[in-house]
Amino acid sequence: MVRARQPSPQTAAVLTALAEAGAGWSHGYDLCRALGLKAGTVYPILIRLAERGQVETSWETGPPRGRPPRHRYRLTTAGAELARAVAAPARAGGRAPAPGPARAAPGSA
Repeated sequence: MVRARQPSPQTAAVLTALAEAGAGWSHGYDLCRALGLKAGTVYPILIRLAERGQVETSWETGPPRGRPPRHRYRLTTAGAELARAVAAPARAGGRAPAPGPARAAPGSA
């Protein structure tokens, strides 16, 4: 029997923030700020979720003048299902997925 591991609180927070953005794209920097997590935590999570097919990535097109393009992230269907599964125990009184001080939804482009 294979036992599925529960995502870490940080991974759960990233999934929840991306789910809150809906079909919109989010930038990693915005996720870091909104969740109160460091880039060294958020970007490896995003990469791991992308490798598992739970997050879709894309380069920003047409960035503002003087700024390089940034990577954008959003949940795939599989990622949205995982985010719902992670949120269910939190709604039922389980552990909360938010490790950081702020829980505002990240900005999306």
